[in-house]
Amino acid sequence: MQEWSLQQKAAGRKLGLVPTMGYLHQGHLALVRAARRGCDVVVVSIFVNPLQFGAGEDLDQYPRNIEGDCRLLEEEKVDAVFAPSAGEMYPRGYGTFVEVQGTIVEKLCGRSRPGHFRGVTTVVSKLFHACCPDIAYFGQKDAQQAMIIEKMVKELNFPLRIERVPTVREADGLAMSSRNVYLTAEQRQRAVILNQSLGEAKERIKAGERDVLVIRSGIVKRIEECPGAEIDYVEVVNGYDLSDLEIISERVLIALAVRFGNTRLIDNVLVEV
Repeated sequence: MQEWSLQQKAAGRKLGLVPTMGYLHQGHLALVRAARRGCDVVVVSIFVNPLQFGAGEDLDQYPRNIEGDCRLLEEEKVDAVFAPSAGEMYPRGYGTFVEVQGTIVEKLCGRSRPGHFRGVTTVVSKLFHACCPDIAYFGQKDAQQAMIIEKMVKELNFPLRIERVPTVREADGLAMSSRNVYLTAEQRQRAVILNQSLGEAKERIKAGERDVLVIRSGIVKRIEECPGAEIDYVEVVNGYDLSDLEIISERVLIALAVRFGNTRLIDNVLVEV
């Protein structure tokens, strides 16, 4: 993979990378299309990364369909698919990790999934070295992940830039996710409360509300009224570094994670003030 990528770059071609864990949907394909618009050659990686799954999480059950994924990517005219095995990525005796530290990894998903982002930054570092991209594409749905990777790239001087692509949603507003397939029909119907509550919070801010507690409590109340919804977190934080806020005075990230049964869904919205 690395040899091929370096050949492309030596020929003067700009290389775009879309890292995924597979089971592709339109959200992933939006990243692929952004890469196709911005680059000469496009690589999509497919790797369900065991390092970012904690004990009791859904590593073994995580949906996989490599044949279907490759068919979709062929239709999108992707130039290469990098689909290594876990043994190739982490051979026996593997013991090297890349870890971002600070508030940015301690909040939101970092609090409820300890070790998750160490797994993310380690695998993404390896993917960057293997695929040598000029631009790597990440979705805004995983806002905290994108911010952490941006910090890693800046601080470790990776010779590439990160481009974030807006969240792709179903017709009713639910953010597209590979985990949506876990939802029962009833849970799927109720899950729209996530986007609805975020949208209502955004409108309150646009209307002049600046108190973080008021915004957050409004979201919590709406979700708690939804049968079967169990809140992991609802946070209203600084949109640049995830630091705590009491009063909203600049870009703010409103992020949440909610369980429906065993399925944990995340969503967020950035609001410019």
